[in-house]
Amino acid sequence: MKNYGRTALSEFLSDRVVYRKLVPADPQLPGLDDLRSRLGIPDGGTPRKIEPDYARVIVAMLQAARRLDAPGSPIERLVYLGDTHMLDGTAFSNICQAGDWPGIAFIASESIKEPPALVEQGTFMLANRWALLADFERKCLEKGFPFDERTAVVIDLDKTAVGARGRNGQVIDNARVQAVEQTVAELLGTAFDPQAFRWVYDHLNQPRYHPFTADNQDYLAYICLMLISGLFDAHAMIAEVDAGRMVSFEQFIALVESRSTNIDPRLKSIHAEILANVQAGDPTPFKPFRSNEYHNTIGRFGCLPDDAPITELLSGEILITQEVRQAALKWRSQGSALFGLSDKPDEAALPDAKLAAAGYPALHQAITHSVGE
Repeated sequence: MKNYGRTALSEFLSDRVVYRKLVPADPQLPGLDDLRSRLGIPDGGTPRKIEPDYARVIVAMLQAARRLDAPGSPIERLVYLGDTHMLDGTAFSNICQAGDWPGIAFIASESIKEPPALVEQGTFMLANRWALLADFERKCLEKGFPFDERTAVVIDLDKTAVGARGRNGQVIDNARVQAVEQTVAELLGTAFDPQAFRWVYDHLNQPRYHPFTADNQDYLAYICLMLISGLFDAHAMIAEVDAGRMVSFEQFIALVESRSTNIDPRLKSIHAEILANVQAGDPTPFKPFRSNEYHNTIGRFGCLPDDAPITELLSGEILITQEVRQAALKWRSQGSALFGLSDKPDEAALPDAKLAAAGYPALHQAITHSVGE
């Protein structure tokens, strides 16, 4: 591994980036609200990454970007870089279908205990090394996928372009967990029990509890808050979930509301705020948590000295994946349309007006080290 110096995702993506609310960082591009009427997407909700409507919005943004940068050169094919076969694979397939484009996806997760392998499965190439991106490029060219002005390259941000899965992704996870713990501790004050929190969080932060938590960190943070506040017995409540009697977050927050007179007085206002946000359809209802997540995440960008050992960088700083950076810069120079996707909530990825005025950057503009083989 080598440290290739400091840079930002914007070096190769500019502001062609969109976070969960589907509002592009580039003001020249249409956002979700601009596209709802044309695409027939109802007001109110925001499509998630695996939904067909999400893909339709991304296609419209890509086409608008291409018209700005290379009028007369419509997109004819899609290349996708990601880190999870299910989430990124579904998004990739939906985007190909919505754009009526052929596509090839590179899905990687570093596993240095195994020999390097790039396995082709239909339109997917699954890699256990990020360095195999160079082999992926060669295979694309062999299949008639040139990286020219008629090729769109969609790059997943979290655990692909930064915090590469299997190599550096745990630093992103650590920032989020610290934000949950910090938020719960701030709200409970002297009543906060860190051991009880970690037991509840670690127990429920597993795939088998996704039907209950909806795989939503805002929901999980709120559940942890209420379970260690004394309103419920945590073990008894988890037993209810295991028995199938507590099946959803909506059922849980309704039960909390039914016991509102017994809620710790310090938590009444945050409960009311989160309940109102949930009822309004906001997928990120726990705003203080997401604000803390932004601070904890941005604080891990470029936080170590340039001469820090590689092992220290990998374990302590959110790093740009050099292999992705190198390929993206090359493909952009050849005319490809690059676009970055992040499922991170905007509140956890962008500074508010006060922080922006103080010089805090969006995550894709934050300077950090680029590390790769």
